[in-house]
Amino acid sequence: MMADSSTQLTSAQKDELMDQVKQQIAIANAQELLTDMTKKCFSKCIVKPGSSIDNSEQHIFKVIEMANTKKNLCAVLYGIDDIRLEMYEIPEVGDTDVLLEMYCTGICGSDVHYWKHGRIGDFVLEKPMIIGHESSGTVIKTGRKVKHLQKGDRVAIEPGVPCRLCSFCTGGKYNLCPEMAFCATPPIDGNLCRYYIHDASFCFKIPDHVSLEEAACIEPLSVTVHAGKMGHITIGSKVLIMGCGPIGLCAVMTAKAMGASKVIVTDIQQKRLETASQLGADYCILVKTKGDPKEIAECVKKTLGDYPDVTLDCSGHQSTIQLGLLATKAGGHLIIIGMGQDKVELSITAGLVKEITISGIFRYCNDYQDALNIVAAGKIDLKRLITHKYKIEDTVAAFERAFTGEGDPIKILIYSKADVQL
Repeated sequence: MMADSSTQLTSAQKDELMDQVKQQIAIANAQELLTDMTKKCFSKCIVKPGSSIDNSEQHIFKVIEMANTKKNLCAVLYGIDDIRLEMYEIPEVGDTDVLLEMYCTGICGSDVHYWKHGRIGDFVLEKPMIIGHESSGTVIKTGRKVKHLQKGDRVAIEPGVPCRLCSFCTGGKYNLCPEMAFCATPPIDGNLCRYYIHDASFCFKIPDHVSLEEAACIEPLSVTVHAGKMGHITIGSKVLIMGCGPIGLCAVMTAKAMGASKVIVTDIQQKRLETASQLGADYCILVKTKGDPKEIAECVKKTLGDYPDVTLDCSGHQSTIQLGLLATKAGGHLIIIGMGQDKVELSITAGLVKEITISGIFRYCNDYQDALNIVAAGKIDLKRLITHKYKIEDTVAAFERAFTGEGDPIKILIYSKADVQL
């Protein structure tokens, strides 16, 4: 952590400040009674990669943060390779909102992409933005019109809030709303922070036996639940899943939970295939980066005894889309989930002559409660996806691991709640 260079403290000042802080901790409302000197020295404290302060100043900062429990520590993306920790004010609760004490947030590939590139398609980071959208928390205050939630309820947070008025919203496809306010999609702030305001209609109370960690992972699971519905996966379906990253692994568990009799997966990494097998995949095929899609399609058919009814492409690259066209059974469904390449060149005839239904999916729509119900029923164990845990103070290190892949992470969680023991 780094204090403003204009506020370096002498030893006498540090001792004096420490005495003041110790006295303040004994007072119930420590935040309001922090001295002007403390505020001046620490109100602009930020965290940058590689920055530091000496041990005595760091200790003072930690003591103040402990007393200052109602300050809102946030992970803010300023630009490429630039995430900082900053204190924000806690916003006021609107009539239909809830104020949440955030618990944890998962790192998504889109978060890493914004961090490394500053944009995804037409969504460009033009000003500092709080990162994060796979989150859970506890209600600590409700707006006056909120009836279905109360203080103390633990919730999974659906991160997108639509306008509710356009033809997509009124037609039941609110995920396509052009006015969607989606967490950590520029210019909308995300929720990797201590406290967060969200529309209560998109906060889903979780039962006592479901953990807040699982609740945070409902977000990626909702993507694959949406895909499963689009592909009409049902009892007895044979399903091909291409790509065994976090979404692909969620797809394996979702397909099984929806009744698929056989699930076959492909990936270029053996370790990911092993994980998929542990989570329920019946067959695994290790493919080469430049493998022939026709040969792989025949291998899929030979292994299953037939072509799959449904193919879920969790990669979105040219080779996997082509494989989907070749491998999917006539009259089946090819659902493209991954957004790996913006432009691809395909031999489309293979899909056309088989009357394959080809669909893209975008996030989810009326799927959060269904995903939560599947987890609550014990049909999917999301805890098996969680491989690494960090505190919000170590956000940069968490993002570095997500980017480099060191330690073979699947789902990395960052904990915002101050007193969590990892």
